[in-house]
Amino acid sequence: MWIFGRKGASGFSASSTAEDVTKGIDATALTAIVTGASSGIGLETTRVLALHGVHVVMAVRNTESGQKVKEMIVNEIPTAKIDIMELDLISLASVRKFAAEFVSSNLPLNILINNAGIMASPFLLSKDGIELQFATNHIGHFLLTQLLLDTMKRTSLEQNKEGRIVSVSSEAHRFAYKGIFFDDLNKESSYNPVYAYGQSKLANILHAKELTKHFKENGVNITANALHPGSIATNLLRYHNIINGVVEWVGKYFLKNIPQGAATTCYVALHPQVKGISGEYFMDNNIAEPNSYAKDAKLAKELWDISLTMVTP
Repeated sequence: MWIFGRKGASGFSASSTAEDVTKGIDATALTAIVTGASSGIGLETTRVLALHGVHVVMAVRNTESGQKVKEMIVNEIPTAKIDIMELDLISLASVRKFAAEFVSSNLPLNILINNAGIMASPFLLSKDGIELQFATNHIGHFLLTQLLLDTMKRTSLEQNKEGRIVSVSSEAHRFAYKGIFFDDLNKESSYNPVYAYGQSKLANILHAKELTKHFKENGVNITANALHPGSIATNLLRYHNIINGVVEWVGKYFLKNIPQGAATTCYVALHPQVKGISGEYFMDNNIAEPNSYAKDAKLAKELWDISLTMVTP
């Protein structure tokens, strides 16, 4: 459990938990989608949102695991409203299928939490031939967001409420460099798992920036922000058994626990302090400063255009 860190302007710190930052918030009229909701901070985010009355749609690869999580949460919170839908972000066909089924359900959508991710994987390509980390952490979420925007806009207008898009990024975005979006990372010979991960996390921040630009230009009452959840021992490290073992040993002393790791996601998704704030990068439940590339409007537009090309059938 992380016990250090002073409170920021929000009144919260690195040691605040997801329940701490949402205390007293009534969100019973809201509907949210959480990707990667069956484990780690996605699970805790789902639980805490449900605790505050949010109707949560768990977007998960393994619906059987999702069902077990749902049962666990409902056992703790009998009033929890949770649905489970299958979503595999490494497949654009799966993203399209999920979005079509959600739109057909006629559910409103107030909050989209792009949480799922993988970290520092060996060289692999997605089902669509895209480097796996970029495909999972950015492209899959980019397409999902595009396909659900009309539903979010309609919900915002009908309910007269601000919609919120929350993307889980990482401080690893500082390992990326500007030209990486235009290099061919689909070649194993030029692959660096750390840079590739940093690239995908930088993309999350730039995506929020460009979404914000579009929303402001079109008068849309939706915000888009990215965040770093903190250093947490989760299954993101499943590709690195030795590192995972070390993390498990020292984590209880120096890393955030899961409730602390989910705090910034829940804060950005629900807290009234974040109303009207868009295009920002959050860390430890406060606005933080990303690297200079993450603030590059030209780079954000170029990434947007590249992403559109990659998801176009």
